[in-house]
Amino acid sequence: IVYVVTALIALYAWGMSGTRVTAATLEGLILTAQILWIIFGALLLLYTLKHSGGISTIRAGFMNLSMDRRVQVILIAWCFGTFIEGASGFGTPAAVVAPLMVAVGFPALAAVTFGLIIQSTPVSFGAVGTPLLVGVQGGLARDAITTALESTGHTWAAFFHTIVTEVAVLHAICGTLIPVFLVMFMTRFFGKNRSWREGLAIVPFAIFSAFCFTIPYVLAAVFMGAEVPSIIGGLVSLAIVASAARAGFLVPREPWDFPRQEDWPDGWEGDVHMDVSEDDRRMSLITAWMPYILLAVFLVLTRTIGPLKGWLVGIQWATTNILGESGISGNFQPLYLPGGILVVVCLLTVVMHRMRMAQFAAACKEAGGLLVGAGFVLIFTIPMVRIMIQSGVNANELASMPIAMAQWVADTVGQAYPLFAPMVGALGAFLAGSNTVSNLMLSQFQFSVAEALTVSGAAMVAAQSVGAAAGNMIAIHNVVAASATVGLLGREGVTLRRTLIPTIYYTALAGALTWAAMYLFGFTDPLVGRVVGS
Repeated sequence: IVYVVTALIALYAWGMSGTRVTAATLEGLILTAQILWIIFGALLLLYTLKHSGGISTIRAGFMNLSMDRRVQVILIAWCFGTFIEGASGFGTPAAVVAPLMVAVGFPALAAVTFGLIIQSTPVSFGAVGTPLLVGVQGGLARDAITTALESTGHTWAAFFHTIVTEVAVLHAICGTLIPVFLVMFMTRFFGKNRSWREGLAIVPFAIFSAFCFTIPYVLAAVFMGAEVPSIIGGLVSLAIVASAARAGFLVPREPWDFPRQEDWPDGWEGDVHMDVSEDDRRMSLITAWMPYILLAVFLVLTRTIGPLKGWLVGIQWATTNILGESGISGNFQPLYLPGGILVVVCLLTVVMHRMRMAQFAAACKEAGGLLVGAGFVLIFTIPMVRIMIQSGVNANELASMPIAMAQWVADTVGQAYPLFAPMVGALGAFLAGSNTVSNLMLSQFQFSVAEALTVSGAAMVAAQSVGAAAGNMIAIHNVVAASATVGLLGREGVTLRRTLIPTIYYTALAGALTWAAMYLFGFTDPLVGRVVGS
């Protein structure tokens, strides 16, 4: 319905031609194909490991490290969950770690809550950087911005790298307290004594665990780009934090546990008892983890080795000036896109884990089934966004829709707007269920507000991406999907009331940092003071 309304507004209020609306729609469908290819690969890897027994082995490995539930929630939700977000994205972490925690002995309500809370810091670089690579780059008027940058002697690549770096730094600061939220929420809402104090005892370990992720995360963003920060941060934190837990470093002497299961309130348990393995075969922990290790290695190699990258990028379908409309183009690179790499890893997993073809076929069926739901949303959402972005070419000589909205907001809110930029991004994610889609819808809007206020557009777009990541904690799509994995459908309101607290913290702190960066520390970029597009 919103797509149709947007098209009608473009035709009759903005005066866009029918050809341009159609071309923008086709451009959106090409972007949709890119995203669906990535989603399919991510889901296929998850279900391949489910049917091979790999997830079962990974679960057992976590249980052997520590009996303290506070340590387990950091290891499973924070360390493993952030890695899964980096590799898969699209709500997968909550759908993976929630049933994993239930299998280890967590109440279903706690598992869903914690699985959603960690969908914050790693999300901007989730699904191998899709929210930035597709969301931000697809959401901005890239051609116009590139032209303006080149006129000042700068490049799009350098400008985009500035956005990536600022996103990573904002997340690193805000995300330091996310593991603290995990342990404090657990002891307060799911402990026998309902005590905040019992969570304080492990705060040093929680902050140490946060730094184990955020430091390599920022370094990867600065030196390697948008694809691997969450993957590398997750892998490094898993290795260091697991070793620290095994050695008892910063871990309280007295382990903490939930009340006896028979004393749990009715609302804590779900209707589903998770069994992630359909195969009684055992495999070594390194074998179970090998697909994820290969994924990280392949992603790094394909993004850093020039000839290999060139060959993969060269295998593509591309079109420019769709239907003769200038500035509207698209391409599809099946092997270079993370979806192709994920599928290759899945095929290698079939061999490494000695799977039967019937098992792999079942994994393909499950992944494909979930893809249908995501596809139905995206085939309307992304074309709608592209119509809005391409609406600057019209018979009525109006600015494009995002720029028109931005001008109104800038005039209304004024210099205080950077405080609210992350909240706008979070609202987009709450409604759309995706950081990527929020960025597609709102990146140009945020950039244009910055342009009107003569502050850094790169910093404002970074705030948008960080806020949209935080919005994943309350995104309806994610809450429902995670609740379904443990049989808690119909009780999403309780979960939302809990995850809203860290969402408010995250967006408020990110907004304050953005405002301070612009007005106190003078953060800038090459386009400050220039008018880009129309």
